[in-house]
Amino acid sequence: MKKAYIFPGQGSQFKGMGLDLYQSSDSAKALFEKANDILGFEITKIMFEGTDEELKQTNVTQPAIFIHSVALAKTTTDFTPDMVAGHSLGEFSALVATGALSFEDGLILVTKRADAMQKACEIRPSTMAAILGLDDKTIENICASIQDEIVVPANYNCPGQVVISGTIEGVEKACELLKAAGAKRALILPVGGAFHSPLMEPAREELAAAIYAAHFEAPVCPVYQNVNAKPSTDVTAIRENLISQLTAPVRWTQSVEAMVSDGAGIFIESGPGKVLQGLVKKIANGVELKSI
Repeated sequence: MKKAYIFPGQGSQFKGMGLDLYQSSDSAKALFEKANDILGFEITKIMFEGTDEELKQTNVTQPAIFIHSVALAKTTTDFTPDMVAGHSLGEFSALVATGALSFEDGLILVTKRADAMQKACEIRPSTMAAILGLDDKTIENICASIQDEIVVPANYNCPGQVVISGTIEGVEKACELLKAAGAKRALILPVGGAFHSPLMEPAREELAAAIYAAHFEAPVCPVYQNVNAKPSTDVTAIRENLISQLTAPVRWTQSVEAMVSDGAGIFIESGPGKVLQGLVKKIANGVELKSI
């Protein structure tokens, strides 16, 4: 039975995250301290003692989740993945855990990604909404029918749960139409912008230069990437997919289905919380779910 390690994205953070690991593992502590040096501020202080509001800041949230996720994978004695995947930001954690990127390069890219996304959010007011209880095709068709605004499916999280992303007016209009079409809920999310939509194009362009400059190696196992839900060990493909990720939807449902089809029977979450285990449970029947 193959083991799939999965790495969470933004939204899985919590106050005190990583503190037990920092206190119990010297090698993890060294990684946390290295992160403080790279970032130029004590992110550990915010992770361990900060408020929920402080942890929600994009330039803190993304590196914090990345650091915690990678530290867990790097310090476990039995990290032997047959395949990996990460949800949005988590794809960077997966690439570092499998040796495709160094910890230093991964953290620098995640930080640049967070800054670029924040800047893109400030260019045009935008938001996201969770749509529950409606099939993917109906959501896609309704989003496509809104011509005067930008609104697209952004996260295919599990059957019956899709997040849409776009301009505030576009998302609000889509929510009305989706509820009329039978959605159980259409909930505007408390986020700063339209992640994984065309509105992230300025961030994609900014991050592309940093990704091309970073040193990549082939990972030790296939990485199932968000943009196409397909396994890759090819450095060129990994780079291109990582760049495309900012403006393309996260195909998490399809990624989990592909991993199960390729033999994954155990899914092990490496990072704060158990959000991904909850999604996997709704996607795949009969698989074993664990945390590091």
